[in-house]
Amino acid sequence: MVFSRWTTPILRALHRDGPLRFNEMREGLSSITPKVLTQRLRQLERDGLISRTQYGEVPPRVEYDITELGVSLGPAFDFLGAWAGQNMEQVAQARGRYDESGRPRPA
Repeated sequence: MVFSRWTTPILRALHRDGPLRFNEMREGLSSITPKVLTQRLRQLERDGLISRTQYGEVPPRVEYDITELGVSLGPAFDFLGAWAGQNMEQVAQARGRYDESGRPRPA
């Protein structure tokens, strides 16, 4: 759930930038489709990691924010970021060896 493809970037954006509207998030996550962003936001809200606030304005305004439960994942994300910084060269080398072996790339 937490480490699906778009969950981590969404939570990091909300943690870093505070409440965001849908289009602000989409612009910050340039390669995500609106459909996938909508699906992930709904799932994260269902899981209690983000909140959705709809304002009674014209035009309608909706903002998403990270909850305390979502914030509590910060140390896990920090650890994974540090791990990636220390190990991405080894991961790149392993990928190169795999690709050179002629085996098919994973989808």
